[in-house]
Amino acid sequence: QVQLVESGGGLVQPGGSLRLSCAQSGIIFSIYTVGWYRQAPGKQRELVARITSRGATKYADSVKGRFTISRDNAKNTVYLEMNPLKPEDTAVYYCNAGGGLTYAGDYWGQGTQVTVSS
Repeated sequence: QVQLVESGGGLVQPGGSLRLSCAQSGIIFSIYTVGWYRQAPGKQRELVARITSRGATKYADSVKGRFTISRDNAKNTVYLEMNPLKPEDTAVYYCNAGGGLTYAGDYWGQGTQVTVSS
């Protein structure tokens, strides 16, 4: 059974930082492309960042230079460092596994809320 469990969301002031984690089980994590998506109220789910098994990355234009995706294959975990955060980053962030550098795979986590507000 495939499980993706996100953690690290919360409430943060503009200009602050957060680190999201997604622990994955039930798949051979090291060979999968993994990534993060987000969905704000009233909007479609959108790509934030993805990373391949070899470490190639892709970022949404809106987060380039502010967010960093990384992976630890020994821990079956993918991370998203977010700094500095803006109010428009407020959304539910979802972890994803499978797919390619530009498209999502079939496996999703339950999501973690990130709220950026003063």
